[in-house]
Amino acid sequence: MFSKACEYGIRATIYIAMQSLQGNRVNLKEISKEIDSPVAFTAKILQQLAKNDIINSVKGPTGGFEINKKDIDSIKLIHIVSAIDSDKIFNGCGLGLKECNEDFPCPVHFQFKEIRDNLKKMSSETSIYELATGLEVGLTFLKR
Repeated sequence: MFSKACEYGIRATIYIAMQSLQGNRVNLKEISKEIDSPVAFTAKILQQLAKNDIINSVKGPTGGFEINKKDIDSIKLIHIVSAIDSDKIFNGCGLGLKECNEDFPCPVHFQFKEIRDNLKKMSSETSIYELATGLEVGLTFLKR
């Protein structure tokens, strides 16, 4: 449902949040390894997340990526999705048509709209803090 870039962006943000909660700043190679993503692709995604003020990029020998602890709970999944994939997943046609709406629906419009609305609700209500704490205690995983 999400693009590959968005999937990696979500994974990276969760990992960075978990490390930030422990007081750690993490570098690109570590993030890439922990989320099982190519380094160059991860770098582009992290740049996009930093540009959208979701993560902080710190330059220098002790640099890396982090999220301010006080901000982790306010970052919702929808912020990451919107930063990487825009809002098209929440508004677009399930079959990719340019024009699809209640008046001129595609064959899957009404079924897909319900799924889309549920996804938007879930991603608006789910914080990165929730996802990072699940990872931290071993209830969830970022790679197999």
